[in-house]
Amino acid sequence: MASRLIIPPNACDCHLHIFDPRFRERLPADDMSAVSCTAAAYARVQRALGMERAVVVTPRNYDTDNAVTVDAIAQLGVSRARGVAVVRPDVSDATLHLLHDQGIRGIRFTLYTPEHAPTSFDMVEPLAARIKAMGWHVQLHWTADQIVAHEDLLRRLPVEVVFDHLGRLPVSRGLTHPAASTIERLLGEGRAWMKLSAPYLDSGRGGQSAYEDVDAVARHWIQIAPYRVVWGSDWPHTSVQNPPNTAVFVAKLCSWVDDQACLDRILVSNPTRLYWDCQA
Repeated sequence: MASRLIIPPNACDCHLHIFDPRFRERLPADDMSAVSCTAAAYARVQRALGMERAVVVTPRNYDTDNAVTVDAIAQLGVSRARGVAVVRPDVSDATLHLLHDQGIRGIRFTLYTPEHAPTSFDMVEPLAARIKAMGWHVQLHWTADQIVAHEDLLRRLPVEVVFDHLGRLPVSRGLTHPAASTIERLLGEGRAWMKLSAPYLDSGRGGQSAYEDVDAVARHWIQIAPYRVVWGSDWPHTSVQNPPNTAVFVAKLCSWVDDQACLDRILVSNPTRLYWDCQA
């Protein structure tokens, strides 16, 4: 880690969720208090972290109702925030264009537990074809095994792919898992991005160990694809009981990079290309 790293102006937190009691959930919010997970609450966290931009991702609790995400974008400022929605093939073209105007720039498929998912694998390709003209991407929260099983599908997609949460490589196998090679190929071909987020999902070492068992994976993605990685806090950390202060994950990112230029790419220029430069 380089010494004296600073969070640069225009830094972007590329992955967070909002749970707002004004919007009805399909499922409860994983033991989190919805009152504390609003856009206003996140804005306080954002200021404390030194971040100026954000990407709000619709959690599966809301099924395909993206109103909570669109509302959060508006509260945070449409020029400073973007969003990733959840839709099914029955979504109208008019709705997609409206979502674009409201700041949405991608659609997410959270299929690591498909029995609880609002979407399915057979929806990925037809929806990808429909969003291509809008400059959007597909964001995938899949297990490493699912990535391998669906590599042919991923290679057919006409849009870029964003892999959630370090690729969900199990720590028992890490970079030796065949999903790592699949992701590497797509990154190398300029067809994919990696989110450096939620290290706790596959780590067995929280607390004082600070998820050090995923360090090698994170540093690998930064090394092989420095212009294809972004960072996200995954606030409000609904997958973790008694989550640490979100600043821990900023410090974690700083421990993965070699210098200020690398940190600037991950927090500023890479997010700009992925979320702000795409055009409908």
